[in-house]
Amino acid sequence: MRASRILAVLTALMLTAGALRAEEPKAGPRLPKSQQAQAQLEKEAEDMLAAVVRVRMKAIADARSNASLGQTREGTGVVIDDRGHIVTIGYIVIEADSIEITTQDNKTVPAILVGYDHASGFGLLRPTLPLGLKPMPMGQADDLSVREPVMILPAGGREVASLAYVVAKRKFSASWEYLLESAIFTSPPTYQWAGAALVSREGKLVGIGSLLVRESVEGGSQVPGNMFVPIDLLKPILGDLVAKGRRREPARPWLGLATEEVQGHLFVTRVSPDGPADKAGIRTGDIVLGVGADTVKNHEEFYRKVWGMGAAGIEVPLKLLQGADMRELGIRSIDRFQYFREKPAY
Repeated sequence: MRASRILAVLTALMLTAGALRAEEPKAGPRLPKSQQAQAQLEKEAEDMLAAVVRVRMKAIADARSNASLGQTREGTGVVIDDRGHIVTIGYIVIEADSIEITTQDNKTVPAILVGYDHASGFGLLRPTLPLGLKPMPMGQADDLSVREPVMILPAGGREVASLAYVVAKRKFSASWEYLLESAIFTSPPTYQWAGAALVSREGKLVGIGSLLVRESVEGGSQVPGNMFVPIDLLKPILGDLVAKGRRREPARPWLGLATEEVQGHLFVTRVSPDGPADKAGIRTGDIVLGVGADTVKNHEEFYRKVWGMGAAGIEVPLKLLQGADMRELGIRSIDRFQYFREKPAY
């Protein structure tokens, strides 16, 4: 899609909720005949694009996340308020030594990590100097309908923007002790997904890019797409992240245990070095059978049982199969913040 076409689609999305239909995408939605009205729409579209910035991060040398994410990371962030706060996906910026923000006009300034939320995956940044950018308004992800057209805006302007469709809104569970009640799935996929802005046809931010997925729709069909974290999850905790760096509620118990669902069993695929599970003697290849007296067969059952026991610090009783031996272990959980390392203060 050419840049001029992308801008036309973007302005049309901002103009009317009925201009595009997922069932029958049109070749070219009409723009207002009035040149003044069109100029205003184009200005608003340019402001929206300008609110999408590039995020570059260098992690501290001994960051625990370097093994899986690398020491240098890059993605997208979105300016969301007049104070210049930028929301991104947290794995880009966790355990940072330095963070830089680059605007569309190639202005680069340092930024600091203001807050991080493990439950949603959001990271919140603030540049050390004013960017002079108009924030992108936040919408309601709950209002999105399946088959609705949306724009995906990674850093880089019109040339990398793309049109997609919401193909599912459903629970999402992942191997790394992560569960969303309702994630947004879009297709076709963008390959610059990390932190990308998901924009509704009303021109509002409704999600932040997290993953490339092979199965964006339910039912086993391999339709590639992207998973976005709904912006609705940020709104109730934004004040906490700004004021305290994290949400107010007690942290969930974290075990440092990655598992994969295979035919009704949870196979341990990774154990975080020096984390609670590692210290308790759990190893790759073990099978998690239950939490206490309760059997667990999938991620959602597993996480709900563990998180339902109380806050971080509780001892979690796990039943495992290690080789041919059945074992019961008590794992002293921690707050995941305790596991990640911070830049030394001199």
